[in-house]
Amino acid sequence: MRILHIANFYGDKSGGIRTTIHNLGHSYIQRGHEFTFIVPGSGFYCEETPTGRMIHLPSILIPFSGGYRIIRRNRDVKNLITTLKPDAIEISDRFTLSGIGTWARKRGIPTVVFSHETLSGLVKTHLKFSLTRVVNWHNSRLASRFKYVIATTQFAASEFKNIDTPNLVTVPLGVDLANFHPNNRDESLRAALLKGADILLVHCGRLSPEKKPERSMQALELLLKQGINARLVYVGIGPLQKKMMQASKNLPVTFLGYVAGRQKLAAILSSADISLAPGPIETFCLAAMESLASGTPVVASNTSAVGEFLLLDSEQPVGAIFDNTALGYAEAIKEVLRMRSRNQNLAHHCHQQALNTGCERRNVIANSLCSTGRQRSSWNWRLRQVW
Repeated sequence: MRILHIANFYGDKSGGIRTTIHNLGHSYIQRGHEFTFIVPGSGFYCEETPTGRMIHLPSILIPFSGGYRIIRRNRDVKNLITTLKPDAIEISDRFTLSGIGTWARKRGIPTVVFSHETLSGLVKTHLKFSLTRVVNWHNSRLASRFKYVIATTQFAASEFKNIDTPNLVTVPLGVDLANFHPNNRDESLRAALLKGADILLVHCGRLSPEKKPERSMQALELLLKQGINARLVYVGIGPLQKKMMQASKNLPVTFLGYVAGRQKLAAILSSADISLAPGPIETFCLAAMESLASGTPVVASNTSAVGEFLLLDSEQPVGAIFDNTALGYAEAIKEVLRMRSRNQNLAHHCHQQALNTGCERRNVIANSLCSTGRQRSSWNWRLRQVW
């Protein structure tokens, strides 16, 4: 089976989309399929990678995005599709690449689109008001162009459910349980990151406006005023980095930048006391899931999808949510600190929840293939459904 994935906003430091594509490619190749992915680049060139053939197309740098790029001409994409003759196409861009769905359908190629973000959330974040009719029109138009719209959480799926999208499918992402594990905890690394503090808070994510990374610093200030000796470590880069570094000069804050090695990132996450995910419109937040797999509880926004994974209504929650205010954030962090002091098995419960989440809907997804070892993921459902 020849599978083609086309994505914008992909790069060496692009985070979730990059990880998703690579894991998809790895799984497809393991099962004997041929996998190719087309991404934006500085020119036209092709290279073979462990996760499939990667084709770069000339692209445009998006101003003030921190390095994100989009493919310059969809005509180039269509020419490649004609040449490659894929049996199925996956799209990771619900905006500039949506027309590929209609074009491919006319040529008999089944095509699905991933909803990596919520349009309603983006509108509210950047425009400060709601455009419900416009959002509904766009989502309806998007769904009509593809065989399926794939959402990874109920949060991501909600705006499509609101308009009764008939071809919406919710398929939870998995997580790399081999690399992210509580056993990666490194006391020497922890001490180096703490720099004399008692509590280690880690914020792992892109430093961009829609993810509200400054809220973690605001919560830290309140914790310090209350006598909690904490240090905040940021892992990631983005357009707000310079501004945030200037604002943190008198605070116990460390900026590690982009951490390329998965083993080093896993060690950082497993050595922390709490992982912070303040993004109010996160549709999944892979860093939060990797933190849980590492045995570290998560504090997240109550308007994002992350709360779906934290077992908030159970007797053994693995995190807490806050109301998008600095005070609420600080209180949620203190709640999880109390949780850690009461529950000596919290790291195990976090890891167990990460293991379970990838397959939690296996009974409602026909023929889902969820492995139980190194990589637990239900993305392979599409191998049966799309083809």
